Amino acid sequence: MEARAIAKYARFGARKVKLYADMIRGKSLAEARGLLAVSASPAAKALAVCMESAAANAENNHAMDAADLSIGATWVDAAFKMPRMLPRARGRADRYYKRTCHITVVVTDGQDS
Repeated sequence: MEARAIAKYARFGARKVKLYADMIRGKSLAEARGLLAVSASPAAKALAVCMESAAANAENNHAMDAADLSIGATWVDAAFKMPRMLPRARGRADRYYKRTCHITVVVTDGQDS
């Protein structure tokens, strides 16, 4: 059985979060918690929050045992980009983007339902 959690419009670029999502994919929940706890990046913290939400969904909504949970799948999709302007010399402006992403974490207990 599996449970999932989705964090929408996280204020990080998808590339930054994908580094940590690739790192925890397929690991047990305890091992993934340890890996994300020692990561200094704010993107890792956002992924950890989504992972804990998926684990809570599994325990509370699907009555899964917390000791048996592992990360089944993780993916990070790019969301909208907020365009912003940066003043430059001689009255000009450069455009830059504040990127966002959607983080999805699926936890499983290894049993088919």
